[in-house]
Amino acid sequence: MKRILPILFAGALLGTPAIAQNVEWTHWGGNEGQARYAPLDQVNEDNFEELEIAWRWSANNFGPSPQYIYRATPLYVNGKLYTVAGERRTAVCIDPDTGETLWMWRMRENPRWEASTRKNYGKGVAYAEVDGRPTIFLITPGYYMVALDADTGQPVPHFGMNGVVDLHLGMGDYPVDADRGILDSGDITSSSPPIVVNGVIVVGNSHDRGYYPDRKENVPGHIRGYDVKTGMMKWRFNVVPQEGEFGQDTWEDDSWKYSGNVSAWAPLSADSELGLVYIPTDTPTNDYYGGERLGENLYGTSLLALDVQTGERRWHFQMVHHDVWNYDTPNAPKLMDVTVDGQQVPIVVQTTKQGFAYVLNRETGEPVWPMEERAVPASDTPGEDAWPTQPFPTKPPAFELQGITEDDLIDFTPEIKAQAVELASRYRMGGLYTPPSLSNHPDGTSGTFVVPGANGGANIPGGSAVDPETGMLYVATERGHSVIALIPGEDRTIRGPSESRYVSLGPGGIRGPQGLPLLKPPFGSIVALDLNRGDLAWAIPNGDTPESVRNHPALQGVELPRTGKRSHANVLVTRSLLIYGEGRSGDPVLHAVDKATGEEVGWIDIPATTNTAPMSFMRDGKQYILLSIASAPDNPAELIALVLPY
Repeated sequence: MKRILPILFAGALLGTPAIAQNVEWTHWGGNEGQARYAPLDQVNEDNFEELEIAWRWSANNFGPSPQYIYRATPLYVNGKLYTVAGERRTAVCIDPDTGETLWMWRMRENPRWEASTRKNYGKGVAYAEVDGRPTIFLITPGYYMVALDADTGQPVPHFGMNGVVDLHLGMGDYPVDADRGILDSGDITSSSPPIVVNGVIVVGNSHDRGYYPDRKENVPGHIRGYDVKTGMMKWRFNVVPQEGEFGQDTWEDDSWKYSGNVSAWAPLSADSELGLVYIPTDTPTNDYYGGERLGENLYGTSLLALDVQTGERRWHFQMVHHDVWNYDTPNAPKLMDVTVDGQQVPIVVQTTKQGFAYVLNRETGEPVWPMEERAVPASDTPGEDAWPTQPFPTKPPAFELQGITEDDLIDFTPEIKAQAVELASRYRMGGLYTPPSLSNHPDGTSGTFVVPGANGGANIPGGSAVDPETGMLYVATERGHSVIALIPGEDRTIRGPSESRYVSLGPGGIRGPQGLPLLKPPFGSIVALDLNRGDLAWAIPNGDTPESVRNHPALQGVELPRTGKRSHANVLVTRSLLIYGEGRSGDPVLHAVDKATGEEVGWIDIPATTNTAPMSFMRDGKQYILLSIASAPDNPAELIALVLPY
């Protein structure tokens, strides 16, 4: 393995004249289509292992305590880096040559910051030129939107109230307290940056996790558009349709009046030429019991295309009807053009926790390949009425194990397989979309396996990337499960009794035999799908076999496959390589892979594990690769910049 050398002296970067060339990274995913693609090839398979650290930037002093989760992706625009850091989501501007902090700005938050459920998960900022003025936009943990002068870090005075817009206002008929927001009616915040499209800032949101909510009521995650110059709200799209709106009839017994969530907590994508913004939504309240919101529940767990000027719905596609599996949509939709049967097709592809990639025409919302509504199991939980069918893509194939049988249980030895079967026998098994069940069911089971589980499949830390030059989709996926056991809300012990009829005991799974995983490997993978044909191109494990498996006493002398880590890889595509870190539960290693074959062509050690996908930019003819890294307890959050030493 190639080890990273000590940090380069900054002056070494200037030792050789370079052809002036700059390639920016202007959005969370690189471009408005969130491709996670950099059209750069200076770093390639011949020199990848020569990468060195140019500088390290610490995020350790930007909050009341060290930060060990760092999901922010910096932007590189106009020769500067912009990002956020710490629980207070401080905005920072960084010199890309040296890692020096040029300015920082932090809002003086009120009790809304203390109550926020997403303080640690800030994913970054948005950028736009407004009347020739470079401007940074961010959303704070207390759910304020702030506009900052990108050169100085000062609030833009004529935007909102001295640069600040209170996003709790305009959500609907909810009383808003200046300090507490709408906490008495429910909680709402955002961890993703907004997206700016054709002079409109579009804002999503997120809620507290809905595993075991306090009540059936919550604030819906309505989507809003704001004027980029003034901060005035232009429109609101109701993700839970209100009276008289299309989709209201998909909420039985007037449950649209009180149901909430359906937020868009993943980053948004856009096509500025079409004037559309693409919104991935999550599950309605609550995640695992839908007896208080019967019906299909539009626009829960859906992909929406909205007119960015008016907020009008152009099309929608619901990926899960009446979601009771917490299969909220965790990744930004990816936009590119592909060639299908000789015809160029503009697509949007949505990767999901349940292991499907839904490929749609981004102009019309029509599936590129046939979508089949297939019958799925019914529920026997009192009051529940699971939707009888779900949409299954015919192409591309699923990228993760879906559902569970005894054949899927770990089987390194006959003894381990027998123990796994005994452990699993206490719970219900079944195919994808087998509904949750009671924790003390009369049939003797204690809940239902949900595979993939709450963590995916795909999820936000790893996400996905597309190569617009080849039409390939690369998905980071994790093999896992949840055991969903429902209890009466009055029996809830976390935060006291709930007013909901049933809540889950949580999204976790069970330990496998002797501390091993319950399911067969690979435990984590990167899967390449050719979206010109809708076929699997290749799949590789995420890293090597964990030491806890390789050195397990019960496996001595057993020939093991390369299992990969149970972690979401963090992927970046360039013109020359697929580059990935192993994620928070992996090893501190950065890998380079041949994009066409999946063959590993290089790897280097890094100081800590990656927490989100890398980004890359070109400055003065030199390609940089930036990593957001952190690992408890020894390596608080930081950015590191990698370059070639010549």
